[in-house]
Amino acid sequence: MAALVYFRKISEDAELVRYEFGDDPDSFSRHLTMDKESRTSSADDGRTDYSFLKASRKINAMREERGQWPDRGMSVS
Repeated sequence: MAALVYFRKISEDAELVRYEFGDDPDSFSRHLTMDKESRTSSADDGRTDYSFLKASRKINAMREERGQWPDRGMSVS
């Protein structure tokens, strides 16, 4: 069974980047906040589940690859 998660940046300042994410790109149901310095993330609802981990890891991978925080993306496995 495939797992799919979409994400989209909703805000960014000098310290944090906020994303919304979920399995439907037209109706995101959750948010995560990424600390730019440590590159650690936290789920705004406190749930550290598979979808959160997939989104967080993909965001960090794209940041590493492109040198900037992605505006949007998806992860499939």
